[in-house]
Amino acid sequence: MSPATDVPEERDPVSPGAGPDAPAPDPVPLEEPAEGVPAVVESERALDEAAAAVAAGVGPIAIDAERASGYRYGQRAYLVQVRREGSGTWLVDPIAVPDLAPLAEAIGPAEWILHAATQDLACLAEVGLRPRQLFDTELAARILGLPRVGLAAVVEHYLGLRLAKEHSAVDWSTRPLPDPWLRYAALDVEVLGELRNLMGVDLAMQGKDEWARQEFAALLDWAPTERVDPWRRTSGINTLRSRRSIGVIRELWYARDAIARERDTSVGRVLPDASLVDIARATPRSAADLPSGHRAVKRYARQWLEAVERALALDEDDLPPRTLPNDGPPPPRVWADKNPVAAERLGDTRAALTAFAEEHTIPVENVCSPDPLRRVVWTPPDDRSVEGFTAALADLGVRRWQADVVAPLLATAFAEHPDA
Repeated sequence: MSPATDVPEERDPVSPGAGPDAPAPDPVPLEEPAEGVPAVVESERALDEAAAAVAAGVGPIAIDAERASGYRYGQRAYLVQVRREGSGTWLVDPIAVPDLAPLAEAIGPAEWILHAATQDLACLAEVGLRPRQLFDTELAARILGLPRVGLAAVVEHYLGLRLAKEHSAVDWSTRPLPDPWLRYAALDVEVLGELRNLMGVDLAMQGKDEWARQEFAALLDWAPTERVDPWRRTSGINTLRSRRSIGVIRELWYARDAIARERDTSVGRVLPDASLVDIARATPRSAADLPSGHRAVKRYARQWLEAVERALALDEDDLPPRTLPNDGPPPPRVWADKNPVAAERLGDTRAALTAFAEEHTIPVENVCSPDPLRRVVWTPPDDRSVEGFTAALADLGVRRWQADVVAPLLATAFAEHPDA
């Protein structure tokens, strides 16, 4: 990462005559894109024009995507925004032009600038856009220790601008997209380049630029985690006590998912989790047995009853367990009883890690997430040296800079609390 140092003076949020203790001025509303709201790219010819403009631009690419979460099934992109110095802002409709290969070729190896990259990388990959290097302004804000890391808050902190967010949760599958929404979408990439430069300077000044570089590089291989038994996330499932009722909720979950997929609507708009649990608890055998309440209970009565029938027909051995086995260490609250030495090691390491995070103004979970730390302490490597712990942490996906911080803390904790 090579942070730029040209800090634009016209957007400095602090006036030249203000003292260090002077209150910051009220943020200035950012209401209109610099070049106005661009037309939406809805044809292959327009996409080629956009790609040519992007290819002729210079520097990194600010990029964003809008989904219809809560409205449509899945997490596909319904609008893609790109901006580059010298090429302006382009708004692309990936429904009208689903193959964005020309744009991907135009971007080439240029750095992407995104905010909260993990929210958009998957849906952008679906339309052929994959970064070769990137800068995540939300992750940078965490590493820098900013108190708030949403895009609007970060823009206000660095640029003194107020970025409207009232359209962030609208139904982006709407066609045609209203002009105020398009204005909002264009503004979302308007200042990302400037923001990246300023944050890059701060990362270098705080000695955190290498930390950020490794974090951003790790995102290039990021992919959504495939959950085992996704139906277990059903809210209220913990109130169901028998394996049979757990089997019913599983079949109902998949029935609802099939309806949502067919209708291209979010599962929550088909039937909320609470109603799904009500049906599982009632175990209805006929439409008359279905619980009253949500209109979709009656509307899709056949699907719910068929799901219940499938669950009731399962052999006992084919029913899902109430909970999945845990392949990790036990909860830390029981460590003192199960393994007092491990509990002391974990406590010392956590305390030292918290002190490091406070000293460097970074959330402790960004230095090392709890899971790999607990796994290494509970099941340590044979080699209890710094090198041994570094290798063990790396096997669990911990970045090198993180292991450089945590491994010495672990080695110290193990040395001070040896095996009995």
